[in-house]
Amino acid sequence: MTMIFGIPVQAFLGQLLVGLINGSFYAMLSLGLAVIFGLLRVINFAHGAQYMLGAFVGYLLLVHFGIGYWPALILAPLIVGVTGVVIERFALSRLYDVDPLYGLLFTFGLSLVLEGVFRYYFGVSGNPYAVPPQLAGGTNLGFMFLPNYRGWVVIASLILCLGTWLAIEKTKLGSYLRAATENRSLVQAFGVNVPLLLTLTYGLGSALAGLAGILAAPVYQVSPLMGSNLIIVVFAVVVVGGMGSILGAIVTGYMLGLAEGLTKVFYPEASNIVIFVIMAIVLLVRPAGLFGKDA
Repeated sequence: MTMIFGIPVQAFLGQLLVGLINGSFYAMLSLGLAVIFGLLRVINFAHGAQYMLGAFVGYLLLVHFGIGYWPALILAPLIVGVTGVVIERFALSRLYDVDPLYGLLFTFGLSLVLEGVFRYYFGVSGNPYAVPPQLAGGTNLGFMFLPNYRGWVVIASLILCLGTWLAIEKTKLGSYLRAATENRSLVQAFGVNVPLLLTLTYGLGSALAGLAGILAAPVYQVSPLMGSNLIIVVFAVVVVGGMGSILGAIVTGYMLGLAEGLTKVFYPEASNIVIFVIMAIVLLVRPAGLFGKDA
């Protein structure tokens, strides 16, 4: 049997795959957080609840309307994005000119309300969501067996993250968004509707969380607790990458997912805390994060 560092190669690569899957979700969720914080300066603690909402939208569409995975992959992010637009327009927009702590407290309270509502109606045991037939089964790579759906999650995550980064960093609309974060009054003087840009930005960040949720539904059970179990880790990812850094959120999401997977191979007892240990070390060496800008 082939060994790597004294560990069977299949076990080693299997844990790397688990780490890559987790890293895909860390990257997608931290991407949405970084977009919202980088452009709105709002620490969106409701992001985990919006991730959970995306999974539940897909589940409810299937159970009550017979709408399968592929249409839900479009509908769930749209529905969650629209809820984000409503939240920003009628609540968050009133908090931009006050202490950022108020935005944090509001989104934290909102996450508790959403989680409480779904716990009341669905409990906490979780509900299964079947893998779409087109992605059922797996592929024998020779050195390991790759479940098709998990491979799809990794590919979809990479496309989503790269596409979002390109849209914000390389397009005219993205330049407006970045300029609006630096000087809203000046951008508005050029005829750009800045309030609309900010609303759409929060809607985009919410939609990214919803998309991650529907992608996660066949991997993890659809549960009201799925967001709260993940959001603290995702915040750690964003801090390591640098608050507001979109590229940092993507790179560190995958990197820390792989680090977590490797830790499960060599020292399983530390796998639950390794991300926070890395965060502490990074903050000691570089307080702005790996990709953050020093003040």
